[in-house]
Amino acid sequence: MKIDDKLALNLFHVDSEAHIKVDKEKCRKCPHKVCTRVCPVENYTLEGDELVFAWEGCLECGTCNIACDQGAITWDYPRGGHGICFRF
Repeated sequence: MKIDDKLALNLFHVDSEAHIKVDKEKCRKCPHKVCTRVCPVENYTLEGDELVFAWEGCLECGTCNIACDQGAITWDYPRGGHGICFRF
């Protein structure tokens, strides 16, 4: 079974409030936008030079928080009862 097939089996309890905050000013100054390359589910994308972030499909791995050397990401776990429920 491929990783995409396994990820499709997961259940998400999406919170209306993001558990990850992104400082767009710091992102604009970032020379390499590493978050767009390290997120395993590609929640960080670029539209032109503007970073677009979607927390709804987050796997809660924390990779973005570790990789961001600009201090633009504030990461925490979702509130109780929200987030991902791994099924595989």
